[in-house]
Amino acid sequence: DFLDALAERMQTRDIDVTKSTSAKDALKKVETGSYDAVVLDLLMPEMDGLEALKILMAKDPKLQVILLTGHATVQKGVEAMKLGAMELLEKPTNFDTLMDRIKKARARRMLREEMGEEMIAEELA
Repeated sequence: DFLDALAERMQTRDIDVTKSTSAKDALKKVETGSYDAVVLDLLMPEMDGLEALKILMAKDPKLQVILLTGHATVQKGVEAMKLGAMELLEKPTNFDTLMDRIKKARARRMLREEMGEEMIAEELA
């Protein structure tokens, strides 16, 4: 229900949304599609969000991943960032906050594609 409601709210704001109910399904979709951002739950059946994040980043380091969790710990947050997550948001997440992060994810992905990873690292240093 949460996934459907979130997708519907995003679609009303003219955001293309592809839904997955499992990490394995999401990984298949990322292999065949192009996405500005992936919003991923930390706790999922079959595979946890950190494991899915590792696989996603290995496939596409420019991918912007936003993790959602109802069980945030500092350790998980640090690990997620080290693995390449853009952000870890605690549930229930404010919809406007999530939309803001998705917009930033899109901008970051476009910038990375235009400038390349080396130039971004220099800019952020």
